[in-house]
Amino acid sequence: MLTPDKAPIDKDADVLDAIFWNSPLKIRRAIHENGYGFDKIHTHQVPQPPGPGIKLARRRLVITTLGRDVATVKLEFHMRGRDMPGRQSRAWVRFPDVGWKVVSAHVSVTESKAP
Repeated sequence: MLTPDKAPIDKDADVLDAIFWNSPLKIRRAIHENGYGFDKIHTHQVPQPPGPGIKLARRRLVITTLGRDVATVKLEFHMRGRDMPGRQSRAWVRFPDVGWKVVSAHVSVTESKAP
């Protein structure tokens, strides 16, 4: 079973490849990466060593569905080793031939201190 929340923490490139839309139109913006297209994103993810990621604990999670085939996920989290909270958003689409895939993803850090 795919575990999309655990894959970035473990830096499991196989699972990340499986959940991301395999398209040159896929976008992933992270703190240390601007990935445009599946191939570029994959090339960045493969050499990442396993180990703890930046997410320490969930602060807030909002999942919004738009019909049966589109969803957005917004996450605020406590960052490991920092007082600033992090943010993550993903847009998911269910494709008839391949199922649910992330078509756009973003991770950033806020300027405000975590409460």
